[in-house]
Amino acid sequence: MEFKKRNLFGSIGIYLRGIAMGAADVVPGVSGGTIAFISGIYEELLNTIKAFNWSSIKQIKSNGLISFWKRVNGNFIVALFAGIGTSILSLASLISGILEEEGQTSQKIALWSFFFGLIIASVIYIAKQVKGWTYKEFLGLILGGAVAYYITIASVAENSDGMLFLFFAGALAISAMILPGISGSFILVLLGAYQPVIGMVKSAVLALKAGELMELLALGIPIGVFAAGCLTGLLSFSRLLSWLFKKQENITLATLTGFMVGSLNKIWPWKEVLDTRTNSDGIIIPTVTSNISPSSFELMYGMDSYLFSAVGFSVIGFIVVFGLEFLGNKFKNEQ
Repeated sequence: MEFKKRNLFGSIGIYLRGIAMGAADVVPGVSGGTIAFISGIYEELLNTIKAFNWSSIKQIKSNGLISFWKRVNGNFIVALFAGIGTSILSLASLISGILEEEGQTSQKIALWSFFFGLIIASVIYIAKQVKGWTYKEFLGLILGGAVAYYITIASVAENSDGMLFLFFAGALAISAMILPGISGSFILVLLGAYQPVIGMVKSAVLALKAGELMELLALGIPIGVFAAGCLTGLLSFSRLLSWLFKKQENITLATLTGFMVGSLNKIWPWKEVLDTRTNSDGIIIPTVTSNISPSSFELMYGMDSYLFSAVGFSVIGFIVVFGLEFLGNKFKNEQ
């Protein structure tokens, strides 16, 4: 498959979109795949992942590294993941701090409102890409919405660290990450795998700093199993999505629209906390919540609902989507 050739300016555009994807990925309930779609690189991302196969690897021996690099769209994937990595490293602590720490109600409502506006605009954008709505498209819309909504209200499973469980948890989480409307980190929370995975990574970092090689090797096995699941899910699910776009583009787009509509339940800014859990750092995290109105929020918690601020940040999120669309169109035909 021939991929687009990009100059330095074009690669910077991909890097910036990676930053936007990374920012979305660190928020439970928001998918980086959504950002990829509205910024015009979603299908290229799927096809790039799809290009990593045994046939491409054999190109190294027969035609050299340059041929392999072009075949797998190396410049694109490096620029994109550099942006994602930069964003996660720089924003993860800030955003997770806002979501997890107590006493930051205004910031939490502002953050959720921003992404709520972003998803609303994304729903409009993706729905506009459907070329003609028939009963099949409406069925896909309803099915996608129902599945996403069920995921947002599903009960959190008990923690597990079995090898087979970790493999499938990785495969499911990474598949959700590239699917617009569903967050991979939220899938890990639902499966009860979030704490074991984060705990293993933190323990591995501590073991590395302390020079405890045996402990590091012991932790490397389950982490490797989880990573193998991620790789398997990424390579297989990207092929499925790529095939669906090729064979049933309209129905696929309608179903993705439904996924995003269903995911709105997760990111509604005003919630009543029904149940909680304590994470590995001793921080209490809400696990079961119920959406309530701003006025009910004020009555229940005796504090400001920050309604006007929420509306403002929702509008900003709405505008960002069409700004990303503008960037996507600007770079679409670059050479």
